[in-house]
Amino acid sequence: MNTANIFNENVEAYEAWYEKYSEVYLSEVAAIKEQFLKLPENIKGIEVGVGTGRFAQILGIKEGIEPANEMAALALKRGIEIINGRAENLPIKDLNFDFVLFVTICHLNNIKQAIKEAQRVLKPQGSIIIGFIDKDQKIGKFYEENRMRSTFFRYANFYSVAQVTKLLKEGGFKNLEYNQTLFGNLEEIKEVQPPKKGYGAGSFVVVRAIKK
Repeated sequence: MNTANIFNENVEAYEAWYEKYSEVYLSEVAAIKEQFLKLPENIKGIEVGVGTGRFAQILGIKEGIEPANEMAALALKRGIEIINGRAENLPIKDLNFDFVLFVTICHLNNIKQAIKEAQRVLKPQGSIIIGFIDKDQKIGKFYEENRMRSTFFRYANFYSVAQVTKLLKEGGFKNLEYNQTLFGNLEEIKEVQPPKKGYGAGSFVVVRAIKK
């Protein structure tokens, strides 16, 4: 499924969601930032599936991969250098980045290939960081049950922590560390939630792993 068209045609709705659920968004950012604190200083990274640049901008990431032109145009306005491309075939040379961030794995056509590509473009001992909705928790279950009512999640593939863990280990990564946030249903989250270690309670999980 070419999801780029869906995002190109619904940029305003996409942005409106983040405005409506700003505490959810900022809780996710806080969980990702906690993993970023464990990275070395003065390193080069990229977000794959950068969208409109909301995560990259607030996290200080300067480059992003994005196939949807209308989304990329807004990311450019937010100061992100955009490379047109897809996660499964990154137009980037080998061993180029210290970290690769994903926050949209549910929209990937082939997550196994995307992880393989991330492994290729990372330098030795580089980090992959994946933020994702855990399909086994409240919000993940809600999205699954209501996917046909959703513009963006109709064709999404949600993953469990066990599935993502298996994919990362098979894809050449080690030393996995997890944290989590989004405790409760979407409508219940009215303030920014600090992340907690591990997984199994929060609907948004961030995992960081090191290239072997």
